[in-house]
Amino acid sequence: MMTMNTQWQVLFGAVMLAGLAGCASDKTPATADVAVSREAVSAATASGAADLAPAEMQSAREKLMRANQALAAKDYKTAQDLATQAQADAQLAQSKANSAKATAASDELQQNIRLLREEVARANANNQQ
Repeated sequence: MMTMNTQWQVLFGAVMLAGLAGCASDKTPATADVAVSREAVSAATASGAADLAPAEMQSAREKLMRANQALAAKDYKTAQDLATQAQADAQLAQSKANSAKATAASDELQQNIRLLREEVARANANNQQ
């Protein structure tokens, strides 16, 4: 049979374990979110977003840096929030970069089509003379 002192020690131990488990569960998602954001920023950079969407990339990098600082300070909620924002900014930058590339390719294609039409028109005019 446990004495009253032993019961309090067991209860205190259980409360401490529950508290530690809660802290660990906050850290894991925040760490994962920061890692995902880091990959999103890398992917956006690889797609040329630094040149084609510099404001969004700068925002993503700053938020990622602040998320890392919050993680180091064990402010897991802030780290998770900033990581999510950084990921969104990086995805926006990558989308803008992809859109700019697609627009440039479309413009080039339209220019080539215009040149081909001019050549066909000249060839037809020469054949009719």
